[in-house]
Amino acid sequence: MKKYFLTLSLLCFAAVMMAADAVTWSFRIVGDNTENPAIEISAKIAPGYHLFSTDNPPGGSNPLEFHFETSGCSLDGTPTANKAYTKQFNDIFEVDEHFYTGSVTFTQKLKPTAKDFTVNVEIKGQSCNDTGCVPLFASHSFKGQAIVKEPTPAPKAEEKAKEPETPATSPAQDGADVLAQMTDSLQNAESPLMPAANLSGVNSTDMSWWDNVEAELKEFSDEPEQQGRSLLYIFLAGFIGGLIALVTPCVWPMIPMTVSFFLKQNKSKRKSVMTAAVYGLSIIVIYVGLGLVVTALFGASALNELATSALFNIIFFLLLVVFAISFMGGFELTLPSSWTNKMDSKVDATTGYLSIFFMAFTLVLVSFSCTGPIIGTLLVEAAATSNFISPAVGMFGFALALALPFSVFAMFPTMLKSMPKSGGWMNTVKVVLGFLELALALKFLSVADLAYGWRILDREVFLSLWIVIFALLGVYLLGKLTFPHDDKVEKISVARFMLACISFAFAVYMLPGLWGAPLKSISAFSPPISTQDFSLYEGDVHAQVDDYEEGMKLAKQLGKPVLIDFSGYGCVNCRKMEAAVWTDSEVKASIDNDFVLVTLMVDEKKALPEPVKVTEKDGTVRTLRTYGDKWSYLQRSKFGANAQPFHVIVDNDGKPLAPAFVYKEDIPGYKRFLNQGIENYSKRK
Repeated sequence: MKKYFLTLSLLCFAAVMMAADAVTWSFRIVGDNTENPAIEISAKIAPGYHLFSTDNPPGGSNPLEFHFETSGCSLDGTPTANKAYTKQFNDIFEVDEHFYTGSVTFTQKLKPTAKDFTVNVEIKGQSCNDTGCVPLFASHSFKGQAIVKEPTPAPKAEEKAKEPETPATSPAQDGADVLAQMTDSLQNAESPLMPAANLSGVNSTDMSWWDNVEAELKEFSDEPEQQGRSLLYIFLAGFIGGLIALVTPCVWPMIPMTVSFFLKQNKSKRKSVMTAAVYGLSIIVIYVGLGLVVTALFGASALNELATSALFNIIFFLLLVVFAISFMGGFELTLPSSWTNKMDSKVDATTGYLSIFFMAFTLVLVSFSCTGPIIGTLLVEAAATSNFISPAVGMFGFALALALPFSVFAMFPTMLKSMPKSGGWMNTVKVVLGFLELALALKFLSVADLAYGWRILDREVFLSLWIVIFALLGVYLLGKLTFPHDDKVEKISVARFMLACISFAFAVYMLPGLWGAPLKSISAFSPPISTQDFSLYEGDVHAQVDDYEEGMKLAKQLGKPVLIDFSGYGCVNCRKMEAAVWTDSEVKASIDNDFVLVTLMVDEKKALPEPVKVTEKDGTVRTLRTYGDKWSYLQRSKFGANAQPFHVIVDNDGKPLAPAFVYKEDIPGYKRFLNQGIENYSKRK
């Protein structure tokens, strides 16, 4: 019996010691000898531990509890934290848990009823880390003095009758076109999209949070510069894609054949150059026309929604897997031969520049099996910018790189002799592209996985697959792995050996990511670190709230500006921004301490309580069915924007405090953006 008692005593002692190490408490009185005293309770939380908030949802870890006994005073409200909690989904409990890390201070205001007062407080709760949880208990007694206010005499009956009647508060009307549309459509104050419906105790005046603020935002805006940068990125991506397409077996052998044909057909060098230039220009016209047709069919807004659609990403994942298998020699993927035969007949039946145009069209069709995956990926990337001309700009860059050699070699035909001859190396290029397509396909599957919450492709699973793919690519480049169409590798060239080293090095580089390393270079492709089950990294930034109205309410309580992050699970540039900018120590500290960060996923597939019909600015009636629809509509209707990432700082009335910050990996610029928001918020207060 003594043995069991001793064991139990030791366990209890160990639990108490762990609790003491997990959270250290300190207490003090502020405003002593004043009319408004208060007590501050500070918690210093050990690294790796979470201290759960007072409103931690049922089903999760035990929430923090404060129990007060007072004499000579009463409590004024409830304890208020000096910073917002972190909200994160717990896979085990299957609830969103609210917790603090680092340190937090709770302030309890008091209403003195006597000069001398005492307050006894007991604190209960729970603190957890990756290995387990420990119970918390602390107590403290306060003694202080205060200045007691004299009670204000009640007004006489006759004076009270003369007081003017205070008009009832009514919703703000300036810029409230969005709210009016929603109200007219719903005829129901309890709509899931009405801000007041989601927040208990918030006045109807807070519906002004949805007011359109495009005019105010334009006073700060630097949008033209950002759009230009976005289009330049798309152009460069297209140009690089065109250069890659050049060295594929579908295009490279066509260069000397086509240029030689031009030189033989035309005795004059000048005419040969003109013919090659028209041929190259025709290629550009065809691909740019394809980009314009895609945009005209879907529209810029629809393209952005398509790029973030889970169904579309699943289809594109399957398509890229098919292309990868084809590149590796599983089967030959070509367009119907009748199409190319028809183009050949058009070439024979026509003369002059029209026949050259049909020759270019034939090249486009014949090379589809190699260029199709590159073009498809480029169009998806262009669609995500939500700019009407982005697909055309991307196709122009692609076509320019593809057409350039035909004109250059026609001008300088002697350069044809220095061109590498077609051979087995071209099949190696296809297989390498197959590996890359397979890796890229996982990115699109990840988007759908995140949007629907399947959790089958969490970050560590994704990284494991990429490590295997690039390790196998290194083995292939060393000639230790072959595919059906490969030639026997007798010797390894220096270039091939160097590429194998790069592939192996990249696979090794990703290994620390399995334990939570940020891996900034691939953050645009991998799932966010929050999906990882085990992580040793604590430098990432988490949103305190993922709901707009909840975030505005919390910011109002804390007296802080709101940093709204319009993001998406399928948003490549969002992940780049988070990894390249938010992980800076000063940026992270400012976001954590000076703002309430609200992240709104525009491709969130969680259904609204009920569908809602709204009217867009162009008069189109649209039904919002998911929270992603709601946040996308908020971004369009309030800020007049549709692309992600889109960061905007607003005050507690929903008015902008700084220019919107779109995709730009510029840490100093982002610091200026945050500081401007803080300064303007302080001025408005």
